[in-house]
Amino acid sequence: MNTTTRDSIDTLGKRLAHDALTTLVRLYPAIREATEAQQEAACAAMRAISRSTLDTLIDDARDVPGLAQVAYQTAVLTMAHEGIKVLKGGPT
Repeated sequence: MNTTTRDSIDTLGKRLAHDALTTLVRLYPAIREATEAQQEAACAAMRAISRSTLDTLIDDARDVPGLAQVAYQTAVLTMAHEGIKVLKGGPT
C-alpha cells in the first residue's frame, strides 16, 4: 500500500469516527448524562469494530461504486449503534 492510499484510508477512518460519534450523540442524547466511564466504554466499543467496519465500507464501495455513500452511511450507523448498545447496557 503506498503512502497516498494509506493517507486516504487514514483520513476516511478519521471522518468515519467523527461522523459516528456525532451520530451517536444525535441518536442517543442521554450520553450527555452518562458517566465518563460509560462514555469511554461506548467509544471503546466503537473503536473495537472500527477496523472491520472500515474494511467493509471499502469493499462495498469498491464492489458497487454507485452505492459508496450508502455504504458510508451504513458504516456510520453501525459504529454509532455499537456505542448505543453499550450505553443501554445491552450485549455487544
